[in-house]
Amino acid sequence: MDEDAGGGTSKAPGAFRTISEVSAELGVPQHVLRFWETRFPELRPLKRGGNRRYYRLEDVALCRLLHRLLHVEGYTVKGVQALLRRHGVKALLAAREGAPPWAGDDPASVVGRLAVLRDRLAAALDPPGGGMTS
Repeated sequence: MDEDAGGGTSKAPGAFRTISEVSAELGVPQHVLRFWETRFPELRPLKRGGNRRYYRLEDVALCRLLHRLLHVEGYTVKGVQALLRRHGVKALLAAREGAPPWAGDDPASVVGRLAVLRDRLAAALDPPGGGMTS
C-alpha cells in the first residue's frame, strides 16, 4: 500500500477494503460492522481465509448508509430493516445521493403513479357540490 501525504493509505477507488479500514472511515468499532452483518443480510463482505473480511465498493456504500441512518439520523435497527425491505438498498443509496427512491423505476409507472396522486389531490381540493357557494 502507498502512503498518501496525509499519513493514511491510498488505494485504487475500486479496491477491496478491510474491516479495519471501513471501521476507521466510519468511526465505529469493528464489532459494530460484524453486528450489522447479522442484522442486515444485504451486507455481505467477501470472507477469505481465517474469516478475514474484504468489503467491496458497494459494501462500503451500504456501511456508510447504515451508519448515517443508525448513528446520524437516529433510526433503530428494526426501522432500517423496514426501510430496506420497503425500498431496497439501491433505492435508499440513490435517495441518499439526492435521487428519489423511484429513480430506477420504469418512467411509465412513475407517470402513472403521479397521475393517480394528481387526481387524489384534485379530489381532495375540490369541495363536494362542485364549486364555491355564495
